[in-house]
Amino acid sequence: MKKCDYCGKEITYFEQYCSDECHSKANKFYETEEKYTKLFSVLCAICVMAVGIGIFIFSFVKIFGTVTVVSASFILAILLFCLPFPTENMISKHKIEKSVKYVRIISYIVFGFGIAFLIFSFIF
Repeated sequence: MKKCDYCGKEITYFEQYCSDECHSKANKFYETEEKYTKLFSVLCAICVMAVGIGIFIFSFVKIFGTVTVVSASFILAILLFCLPFPTENMISKHKIEKSVKYVRIISYIVFGFGIAFLIFSFIF
């Protein structure tokens, strides 16, 4: 059976969505993704590079490296939570609703990494 492109419920082969609600939510998701995808990509790249640079700086200047890593990871976590844009492979495998939940879980993990790094910097 074919599955709804938004929620993953089984539908007939002649439909794309199981209801009008799923259709409107999917359209809203794709419009938001199209509107913010460039900003999202640039900010994610900057935050990931800042985390890497901050870890490198941490070996020389502990406080500045800690501030860089923690702030970049918190910004990245907030960005992933507010704009949960999964990859096309995730959407095709898990559908939109479940993929968005997975990206939000990843944002919690990134936030936890920031907290763990902050605690690590105080211990060592």
